[in-house]
Parts: sequence; structure tokens; C-alpha cells
Amino acid sequence: MNAQDLISKLTAPAQVEPDSGIVNVAMYGFTRPGMIAFWSGEGNLPTPEAFYRPVVESFIKGETFYTHQRGIPELRQALADYHTRHYGRAFDPDNFLATGGGMQAIQNAIQMIASDGDEIIIPTPAWPNYAGPLRLQGSRPVEVPMHFANGAWALDLERLFAAVTPRTKAICINSPSNPLGWSASKADLTAIRDFARKHGIWILGDEVYSRFYFGKDGAARAPSFLDICDTEEQLILCNTFSKNWAMTGWRQGWLQAPKALAPVIERFIQYNTSGSPVFLQRGCAAALNEGDAFVDQQVATARRNRDIVVEELRKHRQIRFQVPDGAFYLFFAIDGMTDSLATARRIVDEANVGFAPGAAFGAAGEGFLRMCYLKEETKLREGLARFSGWLETHLPS
Repeated sequence: MNAQDLISKLTAPAQVEPDSGIVNVAMYGFTRPGMIAFWSGEGNLPTPEAFYRPVVESFIKGETFYTHQRGIPELRQALADYHTRHYGRAFDPDNFLATGGGMQAIQNAIQMIASDGDEIIIPTPAWPNYAGPLRLQGSRPVEVPMHFANGAWALDLERLFAAVTPRTKAICINSPSNPLGWSASKADLTAIRDFARKHGIWILGDEVYSRFYFGKDGAARAPSFLDICDTEEQLILCNTFSKNWAMTGWRQGWLQAPKALAPVIERFIQYNTSGSPVFLQRGCAAALNEGDAFVDQQVATARRNRDIVVEELRKHRQIRFQVPDGAFYLFFAIDGMTDSLATARRIVDEANVGFAPGAAFGAAGEGFLRMCYLKEETKLREGLARFSGWLETHLPS
């Protein structure tokens, strides 16, 4: 059979799901000599030895067999202790389950709460890895565009709530936001909680970047649903070890959910991956228990780099953006840009700098590019210099 005939035998969602715009640009520029890449959401530091040493020791001990589907007890206790430290109240290990990365956490969550034709509401621009898995399982992501005006993104709660239909199963909130760097206020989170309670729908939360917070209130983390919600209500939080602890390649994450869901999630883990490796979980527990200072260092670097980027791009009148108060991304518009994918590829060709196209984050992201600025300062400044030169040469103000 030829390729088209083979593809025609797949499910309809598998046939029509588009390529990732982020991957498109990354593969286009990946092997170019001297490329400075800002397209991927990861920092430049390798995993610290304090986190990977327990992995090596676990290997030496021969911990290479099947294990607890919910996660080893030591990791789940470390998750509870970590949250107790940072959220100011006690948490129970039974509310946490280890997953094969944040993506498995997301897939398990949406597999549980949304079936064929069901809807999950997502404010956009948004990380595409919620909408894609929903489409692939026959569910429907409902995009609710946020507003960008006067240098700031804003979530229109009336518009968000008006998008709810009888098929709505959840509202998905990513705060601090990838790609926007925007953070929801406690008042916004409370309004969403109250609406979800009233209508009996789930809150699907992504607070991966909660520690990467630069709000004017001086808080050490962003406002959270955990500040205002009970752990046993209709709240599921998806998270990952990737960002805080420089472990993107480990593919380890967790779900935080009501205890009643644990047996259900355990079954999904069994059918999807049959659990996470013990040795990797040992390293994740070490990161939680010993990694607060490292995370603080990462956040300080992100804040400093954010200021460097903002200072440089403010020199260009054709660039518009919100100064991020969270995460480690700058989402910026270029006046006159109508095709972000073509522009991102053009910048690869002409400046040897890589950004992610805004259209990858939903229709509301077209006209923007995303930059991950958690990078080594010398490369950050060089990449900005190249991009500034490209702007001045190709898009004079």
C-alpha cells in the first residue's frame, strides 16, 4: 500500500491533526551551525548531580523492576512535603500520583473527564498540548481568546463562562501562562472556582510555572487554585519535574487529584505506561527534597534575563508585548506580521535565531512569536543582538 492508502486507514483525528508549529521551526533550524534557539521551553542548565546521583545508586542496587503504579511511597511523600512547604497547609501523599511526564498527566486527566464530543474550555493563546490530545481522542477544545491591549493580556471571565455548554466538562487554566507570561489573579481563580462549583464542571489546572513568578506583590509563587480550593473537589492539577529542576529529558511528572480518583488514575497509568521507573523516581524525590535553592537560582536567572530581553526589545517600536510576570517566556508581536510560522522560519534563515510561531498556540496567537529566555546570558545577548539587527535591516521602524 502507498503512504496515502495507509494513512486513510487511521482514525479521522489521526489523519487531520496538524503538525506542531514549534516542532516545525525547531526541525527546520535544528542542525544549523551557530543557531541560537529560543523555541523550546527549557533552560540551559543540566540536571544537578544532587538529583541524578540517587538514580545512579538505584541502578547499582538493581531497582529495575516493576513498581508501584501510583509512584513509590517516597516520591509521593516528597510531593506532599513540597506542597506543604510552599502552600502553607498540610497535604496528603494519597492525592499525588507519579506519571511519565507532564504530558501523561494531561492525557490521563482528559481521558478521565472528556469523551467523544465533550468539550474543555481553554483560554488562548495556550500551550498546544492540551488541545491536541483532546482532538485526538474525539473531544473538542473550545478556544476562548484573551485580549491583548495597552501592553497587557487580560482574561475576559464573562466570555469564558459564556463558552460553557451542556457538553462542557472542564475549564483548563494555565497560570503562569505558557506562552504569555501572564498570571491569573486570586480574584480570577476564585471566580472560576465558584463558577465551576455552581455548574458541576472540572477545573483542569496547569501550574507548572508557579515558582517562576515576578509579580509586584513580592510573593514567592503565583496565586494558585490550591490557595482557594479543597483537594477533594473537582480539581485536577497536572505538573512536571521538567521546568523547576532542569529535568526536561527525564519525562517525569505528577497528577494531583481527589483521593477518590486514585484507583481510576492508577488504571490509566497501567494501561498507558505501566508506571514510571523506580530509579527516575528516586531522582525526582531528591529534587523535591533538596532542590529549593536550585529552583530559587533558576527563578532569579529568569527574572534577570526577562529584564535583559525587555530592555532590548523596547528599543524597537514595531515590537509589542506584555512584560511577563511569570514563567520564562516573552510573547511578542511584530507590526505587520500575519504569518508567524513563515516569519519564524525566515528569522532562522536570515538571523540564525529560533523562535516559536505564535499560531502554534491557537488562532489568538497569530501575529506573535514566543521566546524562551531561560538561557545562558552570553547566548541570550548574542541572540538578541542578531534579532535586533534583523529587525533594523528587514523591518525598519
